[in-house]
Amino acid sequence: MTALPASLDLLLTAPAADSASPDIEQEKIRAAQAGDMAAFEWIVREHEARVAGFCARWLRCAEDTREVCQDVFVRAWQALPEFECRARLSTWLYQIALNLCRDRARSRGTRQREHTTGLDDMEHAPACPKPCPGTRAELRGELDKLNRGLAALPEKERAALILVTIEGLSQRDCAEVLGCTVRGVEGRVHRARQELMRWWDENS
Repeated sequence: MTALPASLDLLLTAPAADSASPDIEQEKIRAAQAGDMAAFEWIVREHEARVAGFCARWLRCAEDTREVCQDVFVRAWQALPEFECRARLSTWLYQIALNLCRDRARSRGTRQREHTTGLDDMEHAPACPKPCPGTRAELRGELDKLNRGLAALPEKERAALILVTIEGLSQRDCAEVLGCTVRGVEGRVHRARQELMRWWDENS
């Protein structure tokens, strides 16, 4: 069984940590909970790229991604007064995003669509070196193939792999999002990697 191409290692690399300091974010959360819309808009700016990237990988449809990402922050605004600041805001947002993505995929059959997210749709993907014109088509093909491979994974394994390997959540935070144990996350990520590599070989 061969390893995934090096370019996909970049795409499966977690993005940089959130730029805002925890103290600033907590201040914005408390202000938003008190009804400060400007503070909530700051929260959206800080987190929408990562939320959109997660939704794009799950749904593989640009239209669904835009709609669900918007719905995530509508739900977040509605539920923010009940959010407990001792929890990580990003983890809470991923919980909302995962639930909405699951609902959308099941109601509209997104996983069965032939349309896959292309390089241009993945503008919120983890940062990686910008491809030169000569390699852009190759990277697009590999990215499309990766997205198809992710879609072929069982739902539990796919969620764990995306959250830990691509989105960069700790196993503890991922366990909170998925409602399982840390050991459960470890097992899901391991199985997902093995199944993705097997799928890649079979579709080469």
